[in-house]
Amino acid sequence: MTIWIIEDKCDGCRRCIKACPYEGIEIKDGIASVTERCTSCGACIEACKKKNAIESDIEPRKIPDFSDRQGVWVFAEQTDGKLARVCLELLGKAQDLAKDMGHKVSAVLLGKDVSHLIQTLHDHGAQNVYLVEDDLLKNFRTIAYTNVIEDLVLTYKPNILLMGATALGRDLAPRVSRRVGTGLTADCTQLAIDPDEKLMFQTRPAFGGNVMATIACKYASPQMATVRPGVMEAAPCKLENPTLIRHKISLKEQDIRTKILERVTQKKPGTDIIDANVIVAGGRGVNGEQGFAMLKELADILGGELACTRLIIEQGILPHDAQVGQTGKTIRPEIYIACGISGAVQHTAGMTGSRYIIAINNDPLAPIFKLANWGIVGDVHEIVPEFIKQLSCGGAS
Repeated sequence: MTIWIIEDKCDGCRRCIKACPYEGIEIKDGIASVTERCTSCGACIEACKKKNAIESDIEPRKIPDFSDRQGVWVFAEQTDGKLARVCLELLGKAQDLAKDMGHKVSAVLLGKDVSHLIQTLHDHGAQNVYLVEDDLLKNFRTIAYTNVIEDLVLTYKPNILLMGATALGRDLAPRVSRRVGTGLTADCTQLAIDPDEKLMFQTRPAFGGNVMATIACKYASPQMATVRPGVMEAAPCKLENPTLIRHKISLKEQDIRTKILERVTQKKPGTDIIDANVIVAGGRGVNGEQGFAMLKELADILGGELACTRLIIEQGILPHDAQVGQTGKTIRPEIYIACGISGAVQHTAGMTGSRYIIAINNDPLAPIFKLANWGIVGDVHEIVPEFIKQLSCGGAS
């Protein structure tokens, strides 16, 4: 497959050079010329359509017929018989996606003795629940779960498959996508259906959160994505005649290739910031560990948790689990107190779902004030101690 220039038609306008992402075209003596860096992507042909000075023998890639692919599936992640909250959030979003496509929402539930979770999945929008129970599925093992989901996908042919971007989901989703021959967009923060082609647009942060990339998977099915916990909202609904499909599959221990010798559960002190009702968060303006000790005192008085921006993680003051934003966690607390946080989009993307936002910053023009319900212009190191004093002596109501 080649691309060539029709010199009589080329006027050296340089549109093709601007369109080429690989430096595959250069100008020689006022005429475009194809270089060895050309990948035959065809971007230059589109840019030159008015002049028709570039031709190719490349045949356009055909989009396969996926009309037999039906349904929006959500992997119902569970551990020890308890559903991960993210799967209920994904079912809420799946209802919107399925409505736009005219499809049904389904949940995929794997494990041992997990049938008590079926009603919860129905109550949150799963018209169908595909249930696979087996002794070998009691504890999560990547290959065992991959084998089952691969069999389900090849048998029932869903159009979309969503998983939570949890530790388990980030392990499982890439293996499943490889097995079924499709693409995967990881850590999505937004999902939508293109009204024309009915493709799922999958948006995720890239380049450290400085760019938001929107991706579509035209040439493979199912369309797969993992979504961060806290990004979507659970949406309970009442369904008529929900369906349970018990799927049988033969699993063998020797095929799984891993054994669980021991499970050690580490109990994290406090509450995960995703589940906290009150968050006290700090940024650059808090000025180090001493400042965060002050914020921790305020959080403890309020019965809340401590959070931060990415810079604080990079400085080693707080662990990554405490980061809020595009490259951290997305949270929806009742109260979010932003201390010394300017309000860059990389951070605010993770906390705009908060019910009430209180901002403290010494810069009256800080973008965080545009999002805040209440803003206080002043020094964090003067205002937060006063908060602590008033709350400790019962002076605030």
